[in-house]
Amino acid sequence: MTEEIIIAGFGGQGVLSMGQILCYGGVIEGKEVSWMPSYGPEMRGGTANCVAILSDQKISSPILNKFDTVIALNQPSLDKFESAVKPGGLLIYESSTILNPPKRNDIEIVAIEAANEATKLQNPKVMNMIILGAFLQKKSVIKFDTALEALKKVLPERYHHLIPLNKQAMEKGMELAEKNN
Repeated sequence: MTEEIIIAGFGGQGVLSMGQILCYGGVIEGKEVSWMPSYGPEMRGGTANCVAILSDQKISSPILNKFDTVIALNQPSLDKFESAVKPGGLLIYESSTILNPPKRNDIEIVAIEAANEATKLQNPKVMNMIILGAFLQKKSVIKFDTALEALKKVLPERYHHLIPLNKQAMEKGMELAEKNN
């Protein structure tokens, strides 16, 4: 099993954290991992993306042009990376802020209104965790419990009181992705 993922959005949306959670989870489960972030100097508000690769075998290179999965959290990211999904691959996008939805018919497309759902959970910052839950529902590259364990490593200790909310957000994302079948 090898899963090559790119996660993209505005800085501050938790793009890099999502990739870190997946990769820490992969390490916990004994997989080979690669995490390569890319962000502009403004960090919060500018565009950011990260490539996360999880594999049962050695990873030859973190530099990729095509991905098994693209996760797009905003319109510019969707516009830029929709064509980078391999045929038969998966595109998950945050649909409540997207004006021009994806058009491809050779991939699986999952639209998740994560921003709206995060507002219902009374914390817009968990939008990324809703999307992560949706991804884990579609592709179980790591176990749900492993993702929670990895979250404890990624989230600074002063925010560990938010882990139950993040768990709830991931569960909501899984539920939404299941309904999206």
